[in-house]
Amino acid sequence: MRVTVKETREQRSAIMRAVKGRDTAPEIAVRTMLRRFAPGYRLHRKDVPGNPDIAYIGRKRAIFVHGCFWHGHECPRGARSPKANADYWRGKIARNVARDAAHQTALAAQGWRALTVWECELKDKAGVEKQLREFLG
Repeated sequence: MRVTVKETREQRSAIMRAVKGRDTAPEIAVRTMLRRFAPGYRLHRKDVPGNPDIAYIGRKRAIFVHGCFWHGHECPRGARSPKANADYWRGKIARNVARDAAHQTALAAQGWRALTVWECELKDKAGVEKQLREFLG
């Protein structure tokens, strides 16, 4: 028999505050790849639209490393829908997707090129590295 404990709002809030927005495992995996062939990137530049995870200022290249769930990716992990508070999460993810699209538009307007690396794509590290090399080449 499984015992479930109902979380209080404060407990849930503490859990959500602990979710990292930077230096996540997928982001560190991408940075590790980039260090081998394209060092010199900058992290989380607030002066670049969308505050990209990785930015090459001189090349005007921005790389976003997105978690599939949080950014509504169309993969099994991104497509799953939480059972608790489903309306809130659908709205939250929809706002994230809209914000991401606005950032892409703002970057393009300033002459930047952007690449999004999805968390699920990192299962194929060679494929991601090839994609990064082509994007930066």
